Amino acid sequence: MTKKLTNYSNLTQRIVAALIGIPLMFLAMFFSEYTFWLLFLFIGVLAQYEFYKLIGLNGNFPLTIYGTICGLFINILVFFIEQGYWPFKYYYWIIPMLSMTFFIKLYKKNDPKPFENLGYTFLGLIYVAIPFALINEMVFEKHSYKPGLMLGVLICLWVNDSGAYFAGRFLGKRKLFERISPKKTWEGFFGGAISSLLVSLLISRFYPELETWKWLVIAGIIVVIGTLGDLVESLFKRSIEIKDSGSLIPGHGGFLDRFDGLLLSMPFILTFLKIFA
Repeated sequence: MTKKLTNYSNLTQRIVAALIGIPLMFLAMFFSEYTFWLLFLFIGVLAQYEFYKLIGLNGNFPLTIYGTICGLFINILVFFIEQGYWPFKYYYWIIPMLSMTFFIKLYKKNDPKPFENLGYTFLGLIYVAIPFALINEMVFEKHSYKPGLMLGVLICLWVNDSGAYFAGRFLGKRKLFERISPKKTWEGFFGGAISSLLVSLLISRFYPELETWKWLVIAGIIVVIGTLGDLVESLFKRSIEIKDSGSLIPGHGGFLDRFDGLLLSMPFILTFLKIFA
């Protein structure tokens, strides 16, 4: 099916991907906390593995398998601790597990720059695995599963991306950051910003547990940090001279392409909510 979709325009591919992907996410989120967790765990693992494979294109040797296993382990820990099944002290398992990376590199004879590649391994955890693990914190309140907040964040993100795409496509003239992403424009940025802020006001009517001003701040974080996150991923792709991080999602590329705005905005959103809740 993916190969057939490549014959259509980018817009058509995006619409088809949205018609399939968004209902699937809604179904997973509202069916149970386990379907929600498994879906985003699957996406997170694929995105991290995708990141390591791309790093390897430049002749680097990150610990692809072990690094991805560490990301999987962190996600599992966060889910079951936030759910209340495991005690907080289990977080300490992360320290020896990450320390094992140094010992593994001792036995990698063909790695000319072991510490540089250890850095790439940890970068995959910080940049991809941890943001996906933090999603679990967004859906639990006192060990009770409440997906509404995360759903609102995702809607703001999707609307921002769509608003920026259409405004940039039909109105875009002034380049936003031409050195990194030649297609991004200021018109697209403000189109996404206005769309996201407006929809956050609408969401606040259906999710009154969070004050309106907080929804506006969340939308603002998504607009600013999400856009910067997109540029960061573009910078990463330009450094290894590729167009897309993958081809699994028609019209978007890979999982890193689709969730790049979420990766860097999630830590800021969660920090804001924890401090001002």
